[in-house]
Amino acid sequence: MDAVGAVSESPSQLAVQGRFLRACRREPVDATPIWLMRQAGRYMPEYRTLREKYGILDLVKTPELACAVTMQPIVAFDVDAAIIFADILPPLEGMGLQLEFVRGEGPVIRNPIRTVADIDALRPPPPEAALGFTLEAIRLARRELDARRVPLIGFAGAPFTLACYAIEGGPSRHLVRVKQLMMNEPAAWDRLMTKLSTVAGEFLVAQARAGAQALQIFDSWCGELAPRDYRHRVLPHVTRTVEIARTAGVPIILFGTGTAGMLTHLNTAGADVIGVDWRVDISDAWRQIGSDTAIQGNLDPVALLADWDETRARAKAILDQVGNRPGHIFNLGHGVLPETPVDQVRRLVDFVHEASKR
Repeated sequence: MDAVGAVSESPSQLAVQGRFLRACRREPVDATPIWLMRQAGRYMPEYRTLREKYGILDLVKTPELACAVTMQPIVAFDVDAAIIFADILPPLEGMGLQLEFVRGEGPVIRNPIRTVADIDALRPPPPEAALGFTLEAIRLARRELDARRVPLIGFAGAPFTLACYAIEGGPSRHLVRVKQLMMNEPAAWDRLMTKLSTVAGEFLVAQARAGAQALQIFDSWCGELAPRDYRHRVLPHVTRTVEIARTAGVPIILFGTGTAGMLTHLNTAGADVIGVDWRVDISDAWRQIGSDTAIQGNLDPVALLADWDETRARAKAILDQVGNRPGHIFNLGHGVLPETPVDQVRRLVDFVHEASKR
């Protein structure tokens, strides 16, 4: 450890970082790095085989299985980073909420927040006590990834997205309960978001201590907010999450969907990389966040279901907009869809490397 809680890397660890971590730092690379959100998941036959035997939470909470799923796309494709197989919601369990994944519905919180007293009852536990399964999965994955010279990404949900699930009880189209609390009970809202930003930030630091070499913050629901609400009611808490995670001494990626109108706000949170979805041209997005921040994105996941010539043309258009500027990490604008052909993923990864060779 160096500095305040920072994680130092040995020379052998630095050797496995490769082009992905160099791009996070906006350093020159030999080719554009690529990894894909949900690159381990339902589109892979190997994953589907495991899911026939285990539920999602069983996979997440069994370190050996989570490590195995993490490694599946690394074995299958030449991606430049792995991301630990986990989920953003188990931290809520440690706070006292009851999480279940229901077939056909997705994640469900059985005792969602309904009152100010519910917020005050939430207890942010140490991540080692509540989320040790993911930390152990990270340690296992690093042992396998180091031999392949592939770095590992850890992640957590952003406080707003965690709040959405905690309050709504599951996915919600309009986030009515969330926005009502935010607008009508600002003091209670801030108490909730402070607790969630602490849990997310400390979990990220714990993942880095376990071996994660970069950290991504997922804010899947923040695009549902007006920019003013994001700026005043959410951004301070995202910034706090980043500030806590920053003590780990590894690159931080902040990703949100539907954020084309608030990218300048996201960039003030202090992350090293801003992830963007397909709803904004990547060149426009980079102009908004400025040249001092790296960028990740931003192919529409549905493009992987198109004919290969169309997929390739869309990927090339993104590379052409970037123009080999240091600091670009190729990714989708959201996760790989379950019906995506495996061969399309393989072709995309190979194409990005070949087309972007320096």
